[in-house]
Parts: sequence; structure tokens; C-alpha cells
Amino acid sequence: MVLVPTPTLADVADAVGVSRTTVSNAYNRPDQLSAGLRDRILAAAARLGYPGPDPVARGLRRGRTGMFGLVYDQPLSYLFSDPAILQFMGGLARVWDDAGVSLALLPSLHPDDAGTAVLATAAVDGFVSICDVADDARVAALVARRLPFVTVDAGESSGWCRVGIDDRGASAEATRHLLELGHRRLAVVALPRGGEGGGDGFDVTAPRVGDGPVPFTVAGARLRGVRDAVEVAGLGWSTVPVVAVPLLEPPRAIGRRVGGLLLDRADRPTGIVAMSDELAAGVLDAAAERGVEVPGQLSVVGFDDTPTATAVRPALTTVHQPMGEKGEVAGRLLLEAAPPTVVRLPTELRVRASTGPAPRGG
Repeated sequence: MVLVPTPTLADVADAVGVSRTTVSNAYNRPDQLSAGLRDRILAAAARLGYPGPDPVARGLRRGRTGMFGLVYDQPLSYLFSDPAILQFMGGLARVWDDAGVSLALLPSLHPDDAGTAVLATAAVDGFVSICDVADDARVAALVARRLPFVTVDAGESSGWCRVGIDDRGASAEATRHLLELGHRRLAVVALPRGGEGGGDGFDVTAPRVGDGPVPFTVAGARLRGVRDAVEVAGLGWSTVPVVAVPLLEPPRAIGRRVGGLLLDRADRPTGIVAMSDELAAGVLDAAAERGVEVPGQLSVVGFDDTPTATAVRPALTTVHQPMGEKGEVAGRLLLEAAPPTVVRLPTELRVRASTGPAPRGG
């Protein structure tokens, strides 16, 4: 097979008998040419098969590309399978569609040299980052780019333009709901404690808040919320099993495995706080497999209020957070060049059929 070289701007200039600058103006500054000359240039380009100037290179020369980067530390597949992230991306899309902005996905960016190198070279006009690690090297890389960026669901050190919720307060409210129903044997199915995502197994005696750092700021805040409510109720935090799950497989499948471990304990909990709806749905699956009645013998609370929450049976009591609005706010802030601001969106506990009074002795 013989490869035919792609025609260049210089080829078009030679064919028409004009300078390269004149050909460039036909695409980038048409007001500088007469209509007849521009038509001749475009006709020659079409005849030669010249595709036009490279849009990335052209954007970089102008200082903009018309594209924003979405920075995320989970695999690409997670962006298209997790219901909460899908709602967030829908919010971004609604704002950026109207503005004519394109989206560059930058998944699996870890806080290491490889991840920061991608941020240093990505051909975008700004970033929305939903990487959730405290003191993150990626934030330093974003600052070094001197491009606007918005961080979502991250800590105070994550930049000056941030969007999030009160994860600690919302988690405390969900836990208080179980305590007010009389539950005293509680357990927590938590998000990962560290950037490594956890090991292959699960340990129901996993370290608790206060026993060491929790690099994931959302995970740490939600755990602290549970602890706040437990200790205000006069219960010992050390008596609450906490399972920090790895995200090595779909969250619902992990919730099912972890839920099984907790429900097979001799001192089976009567109330479980799960830190996402997918994890909570997995716990409900585990309960159904064991014939554990929900909410008669077990109450389960989730977090996010994704479509999963109303699709499962029984419908899930969960913390509603406006994921779509979170995406819209982050998208608009980036269009406004990420001004120094912190936006905290409201949450609401939505009580459904997965929670009820504790059984006797619970």
C-alpha cells in the first residue's frame, strides 16, 4: 500500500499562487480577504484534499482550544457506569453544550509523575477536577499550568474555586436517622481510605477515623459524620464495624460481598450506613440472599440519591445530593474563569422503605 502524503497549507498556497499567510487568513481571518479570493483558496483546498489547519495547533496559537478537561482518578469505564458521576457529567454537558465547549476526558490520573505530566501538556483551556485526595500533587500541577480550574468534592487545599456539599453533616444526619429509630448495632460500609483503593480482601476491624490519615477527603468527612452521630448518642465508636472497601470491581458487587460479611457475623448489625447508593444496593442484595428482612431485621441508608435508590426494593433511604446541579455549577464557574469562590450545595435525607424501627434487642 502506498501512503499518499496529506496536502499541506503550503501546497494550497502554491496551487493558488498566494502566500501561506493568505491561505491561513482564508480559514482564520476571512475578513482580510475578498470573497472571490477566499472562494478560490477553499476550492483549491477541496480539490487537493487539504483538511484545513490543525484545530489544536490553531487553538494553542490563539491561547484557547474550545475544550475543557475533566480530571478524574478512576478508570474511564467508571465515568460511564457510576450513576452519580453520570448525573454530574450530565450537568457539565448541559452548560458546556450551550457554550459550544468540547470535553476532554482525563481519567485514571494518579497523584504521581505520570498524572501530573498529563496535566502539564493537555491541550485544554481549563479543568474540572474530581480527584479526591488531600494535599494532591495534581492540584500543584493545575496551578502550575496557569489555567482556570474548578475542584469538586475536595478539601480546602484543593484550590480557590471549589464546589461540594457538607459530606460530614449529611452523613451524620443519615446516622442519626438510624439511631432515632432505636438502632444500636450499627456498621459502616465506607469508601476507600487511601489512594491505593484497598486490598483484595475486607477487614471488618479496619482502622477507624482517628487511627490514621484518610487521604480521600470525602471518605474521611463521611466517616467523621458517622462518628459524630454515634458519639453524641453515647455509643462507643470502637464498637462500630467499619469496612473500607476497595473499588476493584463494580460498587454494587462489592457492597454485596461486604454486606454478606457483616450479616454473617454473630453480632449482626441492625443498621448499616453505606456511603453510596451502589454500595447500599449491594447490601440489600446480600440481605435478600440470606432471608434478612429489610426493614424488619435490617435498616440500610445510602448516599447520593441516584436512580438506583428508587429502583431497588425496598426503595432506599438515602442522602440526596444534587449531582446534576453540582456539574452545572462547576461548568459555569469554569466558563467564568474559575473565580475564587466556594459553593456548598444543600443535601437532604430522603426517607424511604429501607429503614424502620430497630428489632427488639437492636
